[in-house]
Amino acid sequence: MQIIKYPSRDSWNSLLTRPVFDSSSLFETVSKVLDDVRANGDSAIKKYTQQFDGVNVDTVEVTRTEIEAADKLVSPLLKQAIEMAKRNIWKFHSEQQPELKEIQTSPGVYCWQKAIAIEKVGLYIPGGTAPLFSTVLMLAIPAQIAECKEIILCSPPDKEGNIHPAVLYAAKVAGVHRIFKIGGTQAIAAMAYGTETVPKVYKIFGPGNQYVTAAKQLVSLRDVAIDMPAGPSEVEVLADETANPAFVASDLLSQAEHGVDSQSILITTSEGLIDKVLEEIDIQLQELPRRQFAEKALENSKIILVKTMEEAVEMTNNYAPEHLIISTRYFKGVAENIVNAGSVFLGNYTPESAGDYASGTNHTLPTNGYAKAYSGVNLDSFLRKVTFQEITKEGLTNLSNAIILMAENEELQAHSNAVKIRLFE
Repeated sequence: MQIIKYPSRDSWNSLLTRPVFDSSSLFETVSKVLDDVRANGDSAIKKYTQQFDGVNVDTVEVTRTEIEAADKLVSPLLKQAIEMAKRNIWKFHSEQQPELKEIQTSPGVYCWQKAIAIEKVGLYIPGGTAPLFSTVLMLAIPAQIAECKEIILCSPPDKEGNIHPAVLYAAKVAGVHRIFKIGGTQAIAAMAYGTETVPKVYKIFGPGNQYVTAAKQLVSLRDVAIDMPAGPSEVEVLADETANPAFVASDLLSQAEHGVDSQSILITTSEGLIDKVLEEIDIQLQELPRRQFAEKALENSKIILVKTMEEAVEMTNNYAPEHLIISTRYFKGVAENIVNAGSVFLGNYTPESAGDYASGTNHTLPTNGYAKAYSGVNLDSFLRKVTFQEITKEGLTNLSNAIILMAENEELQAHSNAVKIRLFE
């Protein structure tokens, strides 16, 4: 890890730069796959599944028999853990139901909103180096609570043409309606455009590699909505001298093991903490099965020493981390001043992995500084707010002068006439 002590304020922007791959360079390649799937449907999907995943898939949809077989391959202990996570995620997200009231804005003028589920949503679950069955729960459960009519899931098959059993089990318990053995760009294309087998959806959710990210960006320009801009995962630990070095090291490593392009940042006011954390990282790193990924990610990671907690908070808001762990003496007071973060974890006993799996909050979060403008996935992500209004004749009379005057000053005479014809003609 790079160690930077007392950086000047004008160096912050360059110092906090992410190791992000420019997905725009992939657009030409990705566009060809998108166009092919749009034109040729299932046959193009099977072609790219053979090309990119190295397997021939006769039927792209997962059958009921395959789901039942997967159920038997998941251990009872893992099933219990998934069920616990499901309960907590359900409880947290079900409490996000909006309370929308009818408002009388002026006499005879009634306005209100109604929350309506997005009818068709698509969930993408990467294959890659780890089966992200937890992400199935994070996406499908709020979709089920919102009462989306069609929830489909795409995930790449392994070399035997199967999806990981835990992903299938999580999909079953979380309420996914249909599952498809499709990965990468071709999965995004299938959900965006529809094929003979895969239904077109109205919004796509889920993480993915740089090709998936580029595909989501392209289809979102005109064809379908997406959850948020995405990039490599990241964590920041904000710590003072009271932080436990072993805990801090474990949090930095838990993010680093995601992949080589992940980033872990420690911002601290305690110089004495730095060597202790580095020592703990070396100790814990030796025991990690995904040590290679973590070591590579740590090359892009940094420890930054600042003079005051105020400076640490300001730097944190500038960075806008996906995950923020606050390990300080007065962590709640520090948290009051955090305005840019995807998800915040308070105190020594709140690891980021709790939010990744089972505390109930959602782990699908904005990365790459997008926490300055985007929220993580929540119940609202699966809803639309439709406005309604009802105006009595008295209400329209009360508004008429203002509407007519404003419309005619904008030179929109038909707008003005729509009021006049109701009241004066």
